[in-house]
Amino acid sequence: MNQQISLPEIPAGYWENAKGDLVPETKVSDIDKLRDQLVRDLCAQAEARNKDLAKFKLDSMGDVTAFVETSVEQYGVKVRGTKGNFTLMTFDGKLKVVRQMQDQITFGEQLQAAKSLIDQCVTRWAEGANDNIKVLVSDAFQVDKQGLINTGRVLGLRRLDIKDEDWQTAMKAISDSIQIASTKPYIRFYKRNETTGAYDAINLDLAAV
Repeated sequence: MNQQISLPEIPAGYWENAKGDLVPETKVSDIDKLRDQLVRDLCAQAEARNKDLAKFKLDSMGDVTAFVETSVEQYGVKVRGTKGNFTLMTFDGKLKVVRQMQDQITFGEQLQAAKSLIDQCVTRWAEGANDNIKVLVSDAFQVDKQGLINTGRVLGLRRLDIKDEDWQTAMKAISDSIQIASTKPYIRFYKRNETTGAYDAINLDLAAV
């Protein structure tokens, strides 16, 4: 049975600083106390809003899914756990809700074969190859700070129209290596701008407001 470890309480009359040291309250300046209280109050409010947004997202997803299930049932079809992307609009077209499902892509071991085949191509083309293609190929397989390959760059190689048997085999290896690790749902809200006619996002991201 796991036992919870209780943290020692800070003695009355002391404050704990960022290093974990106890500082007598009399040594904490008034402005430090005021700053501490402000940050605590704002972060508490932010956490409350975060929970509200998380609940709103969950409820919105549920409401949209329930509506889609009801809508398709009129055709005698029953579905559960609707997938795919779709847009719901008000009757007057001024508001819309967009539900998107974004696949998180990873690559299997076949990607190593693709890399080897592409390296062979670049070596074989070395004398006449365009330097930009060399850089593009090399850059596509570089990993980021988390050790992950940029999926967009790798998939972008398949758009290059190169008539070479080894290259085509490498592109097939890339296609075969694609794996859907997970699917993340997104829901976005829009309101039509009466001046421009375009749809402006109703931002729920604090940084975008």
